[in-house]
Amino acid sequence: MIRLIKHEKVPGTGSFEVRFADSRRSVYFYFDELPSRRLRQQMVRNEALDWAKMFARIMSGIIGGWSEGKGPPQPESDQ
Repeated sequence: MIRLIKHEKVPGTGSFEVRFADSRRSVYFYFDELPSRRLRQQMVRNEALDWAKMFARIMSGIIGGWSEGKGPPQPESDQ
């Protein structure tokens, strides 16, 4: 299972966290609505949310495929 969590301590600035149910590390998509506060190139809220949703859908499909026995390709053995 994958969860999408919004973090916004300061209004207009924050991140969307893509959190995995297993031991995988979370992935964060940062946003900042006020250009005067940006320390680096960051997305606005809608862009960050779109990227986070797309990433979560892709990872969900990959993880779901693995659980159905369609895991990552195994290296060929030389026999």
